[in-house]
Amino acid sequence: MKTKQISIMISLALSLMVIAACKPKAPAAEIPASSDAATTQAPVTPETGYPERAYFGDTHVHTGWSFDAGLDGAVTSPEDAFRLASGAEVTSNSGQMVKLQRPLDWMVITDHSDGMGTINEVQSGNPEMIADPFLNTLYEAMKGNDPKARGAAVLEVINRQSNGNLPKQVMDPKWMVSAWQKTAATADKYNKPGTFTAMIGYEWTSNAGGGDNLHRNVIYRDDASFAKQMIPFTTFQSEDAEKLWDWMAAYEQKTGGKVLAIPHNGNLSNGRMFEETRFDGSPMTAEYAQNRQRWERLFELTQIKGQSESHPSLSPGDEFASWDMWDTGNLNGVVKKPGMIRTEYYREALKSGLRLEAKLGANPFKYGAQSGTDTHTGLATAEENNFWGKFKNLEPRAGRWQPVVTGGPGPGGHRGWEQSAAGYTGVWATSNTRAAIWDAMMRRETFSTTGPRMTVRFFGGYDFADSDAAGDVAKAGYSKGVPMGGDLKAAPAGKKAGFLIAAMKDPDGANLDRVQVIKGWLGADGKTHEKIYEVVWAGERKPDAAGKLPPVGNTVDMAKASYANSIGAAQLIAHWADPDFDPALKAVYYARVLEIPTPRWTAYDQMRFKDKMPDNIPTSLQERAFTSPIWYSPN
Repeated sequence: MKTKQISIMISLALSLMVIAACKPKAPAAEIPASSDAATTQAPVTPETGYPERAYFGDTHVHTGWSFDAGLDGAVTSPEDAFRLASGAEVTSNSGQMVKLQRPLDWMVITDHSDGMGTINEVQSGNPEMIADPFLNTLYEAMKGNDPKARGAAVLEVINRQSNGNLPKQVMDPKWMVSAWQKTAATADKYNKPGTFTAMIGYEWTSNAGGGDNLHRNVIYRDDASFAKQMIPFTTFQSEDAEKLWDWMAAYEQKTGGKVLAIPHNGNLSNGRMFEETRFDGSPMTAEYAQNRQRWERLFELTQIKGQSESHPSLSPGDEFASWDMWDTGNLNGVVKKPGMIRTEYYREALKSGLRLEAKLGANPFKYGAQSGTDTHTGLATAEENNFWGKFKNLEPRAGRWQPVVTGGPGPGGHRGWEQSAAGYTGVWATSNTRAAIWDAMMRRETFSTTGPRMTVRFFGGYDFADSDAAGDVAKAGYSKGVPMGGDLKAAPAGKKAGFLIAAMKDPDGANLDRVQVIKGWLGADGKTHEKIYEVVWAGERKPDAAGKLPPVGNTVDMAKASYANSIGAAQLIAHWADPDFDPALKAVYYARVLEIPTPRWTAYDQMRFKDKMPDNIPTSLQERAFTSPIWYSPN
């Protein structure tokens, strides 16, 4: 079926958003100063029958209460983090004033459970802590306030935690109790249903085998009265995710509350994030696959430490696969071996899940899409022109592109310029409340963005028509099909899988280049395949004979770190049916939305600080969004 391209207003509200969105983005230097008194709060939103609005937030924020963040010099508290996210101006770790250009709708603080509550004791010189020689070294490094010494200490802590060699004081859970109670209580304090949702969470930080990143963020649906009944799980108890799931089941049984877990940074796992065995190397079972799908509903595609969505070696036909790459080793700098990359990336995992489902009867890799920052500054900033880095030493200043951010292969490690100003999660929820946002995560009605707050709808069904794309997309999508994160059952005779897709630019951001559908499927030969379809795009471009669409153009002015919305489109809407649909084959589909090229944070730094960077450092990018998939099963 030929794709019908439509560019229409789907409601008066949408029209007003488009009008507002036509303004070019100003560089951060032109953004007026503000204060708490001028804080803009998100409007109170009512409960609705089906999701009518996307709420944007961050699932992955560390404050100075995380051991590594505090050791590096972060002094932000959970209160500071929630205040910034909800619209206030706060003081950064380096003493600068910082404010989001727009408040977030929701946020989760995920300080590390390992060593929770101990870094403040080290910093204060608690005799029990500094009796250990290593902790005394950390105490002296913090007291001396030398950024290089602090950075080296952080890397050594990662190394010791990865190899199970931390002092016993750090592993003693007694320090966690008070810190966890305060963290949960702070989230309750800043939770304002309908206006700003402050969610409770923590990060379980498994660095198995000497740095293989198997981290999970645990997100609570509940308030502090539930969360405080059990202290978080740590890797001192186990590095095996199955044991974390056991803890989650015990929490739900004891409290009546609900939790889910979000894995991240498969790109730093040296092949272990999506390995096709259990943690101990034994064969994957149907029970394992069912439990993984039960407890882990989403996967973090992109964050400051690079992206885990795709890799050019796995998708050589994807011209947009090479972006924000951290693909050389694990978190502790152990270099990858051949074959590891295949089991690190989201798209390949989605395809492998189809194959494993055919074998086991359950899909262990049935993940929706989301993104977070993984900031260790308490500052949930993902805008390129307002990016405050991962650690205190990477907050805005001249030369921040040079230092080592974290461990990496060789003595150089990963450099400051390799940080990614990413990302946020869009959640289609019925209201801005803990329950509604968590429930949307649970049903995988979420999408990932690299930072811009573009909105994306993605519905699958068999009875959509072109007229549905010209009318109320959401109404047609929910009444005739399933939303992102859902399942399409066996196709009726003579029907193809069809999709409604609607993408709207960030009102304060760049126009859109194109919308693509990425399909993975399990062939009759038992092998997995993928294909990228150009569905709808801006301008009068036409695909060539091979189906490749010409670039949208480029308006970026590097000297001014600016761009113009003179190309691209404010919105792209389409009804698309899979021209290669085979009703007998398992398949998975998700949409990818690309913006026009815009300046990267490195370009803004060059303009502001007159930094001179080598030519190999990227200074522009095409921001993007990814929807959660829709799965098709013939049985």
